[in-house]
This record gives sequence, C-alpha cells and structure tokens, in this order.
Amino acid sequence: MILIVCVDDDNGMMFNRRRQSQDRVLRERVLGMTAGSRLWMNHYTEKQFATENAPQINVDDGFLNEAAPGDYCFVEGDDVADYEKWMEKIILYKWNRRYPGDTHFSIPLQAHGWRLTRSTDFVGSSHEKITEEVYER
Repeated sequence: MILIVCVDDDNGMMFNRRRQSQDRVLRERVLGMTAGSRLWMNHYTEKQFATENAPQINVDDGFLNEAAPGDYCFVEGDDVADYEKWMEKIILYKWNRRYPGDTHFSIPLQAHGWRLTRSTDFVGSSHEKITEEVYER
C-alpha cells in the first residue's frame, strides 16, 4: 500500500476527531496521482471528496485491511503503525504550520529505515505552501 497522510509541523493529523485542515489543490493533486489506481479512504475522508468525479475512490471504514499492493490509502485519523510492514511508500503532505492536535502520525520514519526520496513544495488553495514528501525504504 502507498500511504497518503497530511500532517502539521508536530506530525499532528487531527484534533477533537476532526481534520486539522484541508485543501482543494491538494485533493486535485492526490486524484491526479491516483488516477488509474485504487484510492482507499474511510467515510469521514470521503466527505472531502464528495464533489469530485473520481472512479478510483473506494470507501470502507476498514480500508487499511482491504488495500492491496500498489493501492493508495488516504489516512486522516487512523493509527497506521500496525500496517507499516505492508507499506511500499509513504507520502506526507505537510501544512508547514502548527495546529492543535491530539492524533499524530506515529511512524518514526528515519528510525524505521524510511528515506526521503523526493520533496516538492506547491501552493494550495488555503495554504501558501504545502510540502509533499515521498518516503521509500
């Protein structure tokens, strides 16, 4: 599976069971990247993509158990540590801000052998700068 996660400067993902932020340009980027593949998400995340015509989206609250090799998983609040052994790649979108957070991305990337293979900044619709980081083993 290829993991997609949005985090703040403290690796925060959610606060009070809500996403910290969202961005239209980021969603368009994810949909472009996943075209022709499967993009898994839960029902909460599906609400972000509700106006998109994206046949690659598969919705299941247990999606991390359903994803096959090569499938993308957009994770907002799930603890993914137990699924790390099945991850082929991790794509982090960094908001480059600090938000209140009570749910955090829990994989210590460098300590677990993940290496940064690409980093790209782009302008979002709600953020002046969003950083896309791609990690591989």
